[in-house]
Amino acid sequence: MAAMFRKFLNQTFGRHHHPKETEARLRLQKELFQFNKCSNHGFPYKPTALAYDSKLKLLAIGTRSGAVRIYGTPGVEFTAQHGNDISVTELYFLPEQARLVTLCSDNTLHLWEVNTADGKSSLEEVNVFNQFASEGSKLKTISTSCLTANGDQLLMGTEGGNIHILDIKTFDLQEHIIYQDVVMQNVPDDFKVNPGAVETIAQHPSDNNKFLIGYNRGLIVLWDNQDSNSDQTYNATQQLESVSWHMDGKQFMSSHADGSYIIWSTDDSTKPKEQATTPYGPFPCKVINKIQWKTAKADPVIIFSGGMPRASYGDRHTVSVMQGNDHVVFDFTSKVIDYLVLTEADEQTDDHEPADYDTPHTLVVLAEEELVLIDLETSKWPTFRQPYLSSLHSSAITTAQHVTNIPDSLWEKLVDAGKSQNNGFSARDWPIGGGNNLAEASATKDLLITGHEDGTLRFWDASATGMPLLYKLSTSTIFVGEFGGADQSVNDGDEEWPPFRKVGTFDPYSDDPKLGIQKISLCPLSETLVVAGTAGQVIVTQMERDDRDVEVKCVAVNVVSDRDNFVWKGHEAIPVKDGEVKFEAGFQPSVVMQLYPPAACTALTVHSEWQILSAGTGHGLALFDYLQKREVLTKCTLNPNDLTGTGESAMSRHKSFKKSLRESFRRIRRRRSHGGHDNKKAKKEEQKPAESPKKETPSGETKAPAAEASAETPATAEGETITPTEETPKKEETTPTPTTPTQEAGTRTIERQVEARPVDDSMASMVRTLYFSDTFLLNPTTHTPTLWAGTNAGMIYVYAITVPANDKRESEEVSCQLAKEIHLKHHAPVLSISVIDKNACPLPEPLEVQHERAKAPEMSGNHQLVICSEEQFKIFALPSLKAVGKEKVTANEGSKIRKIGFCSFRSKSDETYNETDIACLNNQGELAIYTIPGLRRQLKSECMKKEDITGIGSCLFTKSGQGFYLISSSEYQRFSLSPSAVTESVCHIELKEGMRPPPPEPEPEPEAVPVPEPEPEQPAQPEAETEAAAPTTEETPLQAEETQTPAQEKN
Repeated sequence: MAAMFRKFLNQTFGRHHHPKETEARLRLQKELFQFNKCSNHGFPYKPTALAYDSKLKLLAIGTRSGAVRIYGTPGVEFTAQHGNDISVTELYFLPEQARLVTLCSDNTLHLWEVNTADGKSSLEEVNVFNQFASEGSKLKTISTSCLTANGDQLLMGTEGGNIHILDIKTFDLQEHIIYQDVVMQNVPDDFKVNPGAVETIAQHPSDNNKFLIGYNRGLIVLWDNQDSNSDQTYNATQQLESVSWHMDGKQFMSSHADGSYIIWSTDDSTKPKEQATTPYGPFPCKVINKIQWKTAKADPVIIFSGGMPRASYGDRHTVSVMQGNDHVVFDFTSKVIDYLVLTEADEQTDDHEPADYDTPHTLVVLAEEELVLIDLETSKWPTFRQPYLSSLHSSAITTAQHVTNIPDSLWEKLVDAGKSQNNGFSARDWPIGGGNNLAEASATKDLLITGHEDGTLRFWDASATGMPLLYKLSTSTIFVGEFGGADQSVNDGDEEWPPFRKVGTFDPYSDDPKLGIQKISLCPLSETLVVAGTAGQVIVTQMERDDRDVEVKCVAVNVVSDRDNFVWKGHEAIPVKDGEVKFEAGFQPSVVMQLYPPAACTALTVHSEWQILSAGTGHGLALFDYLQKREVLTKCTLNPNDLTGTGESAMSRHKSFKKSLRESFRRIRRRRSHGGHDNKKAKKEEQKPAESPKKETPSGETKAPAAEASAETPATAEGETITPTEETPKKEETTPTPTTPTQEAGTRTIERQVEARPVDDSMASMVRTLYFSDTFLLNPTTHTPTLWAGTNAGMIYVYAITVPANDKRESEEVSCQLAKEIHLKHHAPVLSISVIDKNACPLPEPLEVQHERAKAPEMSGNHQLVICSEEQFKIFALPSLKAVGKEKVTANEGSKIRKIGFCSFRSKSDETYNETDIACLNNQGELAIYTIPGLRRQLKSECMKKEDITGIGSCLFTKSGQGFYLISSSEYQRFSLSPSAVTESVCHIELKEGMRPPPPEPEPEPEAVPVPEPEPEQPAQPEAETEAAAPTTEETPLQAEETQTPAQEKN
């Protein structure tokens, strides 16, 4: 009777029911959990504009997505975003004001300020000019702009040829307009043709009333704005691109579309001072987009972008620097967006004594994929090593790992190894040093390790916001082949012309895609790094301080050795070099485990204390002893009927297409024939007794029949009600999704009913997760080393491992036996497996207890197993594997889990309290936190859009409750789920007193208008009319205030 009553309650109110959180727990939640987007790391995606404040030493970058970034000394960073879907086309710093003007693609201008509130500085938008955008005239489209030296006016040239002047103080147009017709009045009759759009404007270096106006078709006018008269007119026969003044103001230089530049004298407009020079002629050359002419004590410096010979080097992205006999063409691997020349004259603080020379010291080049700074003071013009704005995507990022609390000894070795790799950089300090970094130093040293498509690993300092590169490891040196050879364009001799020099780190090309890194595992305490690649290579490396000659042993491990008829149709493995190979200081290889088939590794785990590792692919898994360099175990997870493999699909394209059609029609028939019986069937299944959660096997049994049994007759854990997920993403999109349920008392949750996944799915054999633990597997009194392997089909294989004692570790062999199997009911992919002790703490990482970095786990019993699949979390008791708790995610919310992390959350007010919980990201881009073992949701927050496949796939969690995900191919977004672990920029910019203009005086308060006074004098009205009139009386002041708002903004 009691069972029937419980069943009635479950069917009526739903089984997903959590009691209401206590007030104390709700207060604690605020101390433990809070979602924040912190800082960005890397290089902004698709930059479009560049600006520099030479007095405050601040650099600004605008992007195609409308983002604005300001950078100063390392740690000083400000970020803002335009509201509409617009791109930034030009940037202008108002000198020494920490204010910025942006010109956007929609023809609007925006004024930004760095302001401080509550002790925190931020970049805020304070004004907008949209008059040209609202008019929508193409002739008023801004083609170029020039900010005057004092920062009071912005000269805006348009496509129609006129120049409008924006008053920066009021952010409104001045009445004075420089019309093209007026400019052309004094032009000689020979030049009186339509000159086209305004291409460039350049203010005179010493006379603020004069500036050059350059038109598209080659006409250049020296305009006197005070007299509204053109002093001189210069005509070039080629299309004009840019102009640059000489410091003396008596001559200037113009660059043109045919790859030439011309020097003009301001006094003589009849002919150029020097004839047109084509640096890389005489054959046709590409356009010189921008040219700069700077003076120095030695020879003057001419810098320009483009101008390459069209036929032979037309595809190069270059910036050329010429000074006397020195001539270098800096060659970039991505398009040059803009460049700036930093000079001592511009940075001079004493304006009363003007400098005799410009004295350029740094060339800042903004390319599409990287920022490069070149030292013009040091001989041979080396580049600077960047403390921020690094190109994380020098080669495409394929995987990443975050490691916290790196020991000082390992950190020093990484730094030293990195310094030895960077001998060619400039010794000067980073020249962009504006602002003050107020952030406290991180208590721990953290690493973000990124794996790349070209087989390299890069180690980034993730302790602060800048995230500079510490060290780079290349795995290509281990294998046979010509990887990363010398670039043919680099030549130290003087024979090559043009004199190219490759600069920057961005390299979009991979020598061999098989080198790609798929999985990374670093143990900071043993200084062991294991890397798994695309061609089944698993490389074990050890940190060394000195260069060494090492003979790398390669051990072949056949995962499908028990499948005699298996045929591999994919790529071959990369052969390892024979004999001794010299490796530089850093991580040096000791052994390579080469899996066969050489498919991409999908899972990796390492136990540095036992000195064993396990790697998985789409075909199975292998256990490897890297101390004795021998294979311990292999397990094939393929369906016994699948005797082919290509690494991605087990069938040919033709068969795969036929099978896909067949399965689609079967699903349609099942829906039509069983649609009306789903509820009855579900009720019958609930009444059936649950099957055994485990499958005991004889000692040492690791053969394929176990897999066959699991594929044909999957067993389910006792009492298991794991909710199935949809078969394909398309079906998920069309499935109706009810409102997301809350976990408060009295809330009824509607569980979705979805179909089980097909057992013969071609991806079902993929190993998704591997996990080592020392826990109670066979009986409740004896703990033993174990290996847990979860697959894409919801299969979990559990192995008991025998590790010899330390004194016999090198002589005796490690052994392994299949102990148990767990079959998830609906074959949901297993994303994570973890064991917690009776205090709900995950078992510590290897060697952490010995190094006193973690408390010893409770080993008296009562361990529990936490299994996280795409659909739900489930907790089993060990060793019985009896289900003790679960939380359905897909059934209750309609989403699938994509990423899992076990994070430690510390109270913001009480540092002595902390707890470990599960953090997860679903396919809707939402983050959530669940307690263990209670599995109660503590937080849910939207992090990214569900369409952001790259962001969801790249997300990773840190142990401290932070996380990273790619917001583009070149930039990571850091976020935090804990208010006590927030890493963001805390900085301040000091301004001289009186640098910013005073804010406009506010308009008189609208309450002064005597609107409500006549009300009592009116004759009495009926009650209904009085009530109807009352709202009108209350709204009048508000309407007056709204009417005056534009005037207030304009002033």
